[in-house]
Amino acid sequence: MSLMIYNTLTRRKEPFETLEPGKVRMYVCGVTVYDYCHLGHARSYIVWDTVRRYLTWRGYQVRYVQNFTDIDDKIIRRSQESGLPWQEITHKYIDAYLEDMGRLNILPADAYPKATEVIPQIINMIQTLIDQGYAYAAGGDVYYAVERFPQYGKLSGRKLEQMEAGASGRVEDEAEAKKRHPLDFALWKAAKPGEPEWDSPWGKGRPGWHIECSAMVKELLGDRIDLHAGGEDLIFPHHENEIAQSEAALSKPLANYWMHNGFVKIRGDKMSKSLKNFTTIRSLLETTDPMVVRLFVLQAHYRSPIDFTDEAIAAAENGWRTLKEALLFGHDFGVQLAWIPDPSGAKATASPWAEDFQTAMDDDFNTSEALAVLFAIAKILQRERNLLTHAGKTETDANQLESLWHELVDLAQVLGLEAQPAAEPEPASGLRVSQIEALIQQRQEARKAKNFAEADRIRNELQTHGITLVDQAGGETRWYRS
Repeated sequence: MSLMIYNTLTRRKEPFETLEPGKVRMYVCGVTVYDYCHLGHARSYIVWDTVRRYLTWRGYQVRYVQNFTDIDDKIIRRSQESGLPWQEITHKYIDAYLEDMGRLNILPADAYPKATEVIPQIINMIQTLIDQGYAYAAGGDVYYAVERFPQYGKLSGRKLEQMEAGASGRVEDEAEAKKRHPLDFALWKAAKPGEPEWDSPWGKGRPGWHIECSAMVKELLGDRIDLHAGGEDLIFPHHENEIAQSEAALSKPLANYWMHNGFVKIRGDKMSKSLKNFTTIRSLLETTDPMVVRLFVLQAHYRSPIDFTDEAIAAAENGWRTLKEALLFGHDFGVQLAWIPDPSGAKATASPWAEDFQTAMDDDFNTSEALAVLFAIAKILQRERNLLTHAGKTETDANQLESLWHELVDLAQVLGLEAQPAAEPEPASGLRVSQIEALIQQRQEARKAKNFAEADRIRNELQTHGITLVDQAGGETRWYRS
């Protein structure tokens, strides 16, 4: 089977072929660190984390780079409003971002470059663009000349003449007056009083937003990469401008595949602070399990919009309860089924379940269909749990059941869905398995001696520790944790 990816650049699904066999160079546009992350960020980075996990599961060696924009108009404005140094603001929100992503079980990137760490590389790339005639200096600023790049608009599908017509009538300010074309964009901005600044051949100033990513991609991943990803809102102008910069400077395609995730709506409306429906990740996680958030995001295809409603979250909570119970099956019943502990699990690669899962994910990362495979396995484990609890036996052979559980755990991890028992290796009650078995034996002896009061006392004692007993025909007693 071949992995097919929808490429925004070509507007079709294409077989995934890497520049180097078995290796993937992947760049994801990160956040501008001036505030806490919101649900849109959660959706985007859960999606790209899942893509990365799946590529790894498929056997690729993935180098995953995600930047931080740590110098920007919004950061400067927040610094001026708060009276805090801009570095203090960026450090605070970088830490907050990493904390939020950790709670959502998003794997750390292999590198988190910051724009301020690549100023020399940015200046070099701008100079290259000037030397090649793609950019020009104007009064301390440097602009990219969009008319010099004939393919401008190829990612977004926009025509330059149409964009130019749409730009007409805009209020002309000092920066606009410097431009040769209304759509020319800033590569370097001359410093204003009180703003952060760096030395450059064009005077003191700071980089424009778009050039930062072009420089960071080149610095950490090379002249050309396999995957470039981000939110749908970045297609134009950010990614369009990245292509214009990098491909003009380096004379080769920037990325083979461009991927973009859909928007998040809040009860049917676009999320915005003005509508007072702006929800941060940390405020959501005060009341919602992070795994519920992941499940909510992955229930829809990554390119489709999703609507965050109370009903959708309630459905995701119900779904997670089912999956969580199945993911904990081995922890709850492995001892009783005499499973041999295997901390590494068993990689699911050759079963019908894994094949169905791979078929779904190979179709442009169809997580909705992949989740259907997980729920099908969970339903089997749920039935076996009920049989084991109430009848003391299972319909499925214990070894097969162990293999099935390991498979569920493995496939769920590809989607970043993981469940841990309340406490490992000991239960929260503090009772070890040996202690539970000893008390059950004492109860059996009390029952044989017809000391039913003592037998009931032991049952009640175990119940206070969350241990439920199920007496079987023939005198055997089964137990499970409530």
